Amino acid sequence: MAKTEVAPSVDRAYRAKDFNLSGLNGISDQTLEMHFKLYEGYVKETNRLTDAIAEILKDGRVDQEEMPAYSDLKRRLGFEYNGMVLHKYYFGNLKRQGGGEPGRNSSFLNFVQSSFGSFELWRTDFVSVGKMRGVGWAICFLDPLQGQLSNHWVTLHETGNVAGFIPLVVMDVWEHAFLLDYKPAERPKYIEAFLSNLDWQAIEDRLLTTRKRS
Repeated sequence: MAKTEVAPSVDRAYRAKDFNLSGLNGISDQTLEMHFKLYEGYVKETNRLTDAIAEILKDGRVDQEEMPAYSDLKRRLGFEYNGMVLHKYYFGNLKRQGGGEPGRNSSFLNFVQSSFGSFELWRTDFVSVGKMRGVGWAICFLDPLQGQLSNHWVTLHETGNVAGFIPLVVMDVWEHAFLLDYKPAERPKYIEAFLSNLDWQAIEDRLLTTRKRS
């Protein structure tokens, strides 16, 4: 049987987004510069892996001898892809002179109250997830079907994400996010710094955009 030729695809390369976050409270510009480079690395690696997979698929099939390389590329792509996406969420929910609490009439606060009973309890749960041992992410997700919020621990970028849930508040608690500013045992100080820079409007926009689609 002749091979099926697959038409070349359009340029779908991902590009790193610029974030102007200089001057955050408790998170130094030096840390941000290092962190941005790491994020750019995830973008570059996602594109590289995507191109490598496309090269294997260009004849329309995956031969048996290609399967080991193909499998390794696909498994690695989940880590790199989610590393890229979660960093975009992370930087995107920060701003200078942020923090405090969501607006009294905000949709996010309404969801928090219906899901946790109070903002204080949601905050306690979110912070406690961030303090868990190991490296990973603390993420507040929206279940778009039930309309409920829940906080989860995600490790290795792709392990622990809940299928179909929408990230609203994303906190990086890998050590690279804070070790230039805090000792390993001072992670709680970094978490407080993160919360003091939260962009509640960005979080509100994520929620409203999600609700419009549902």
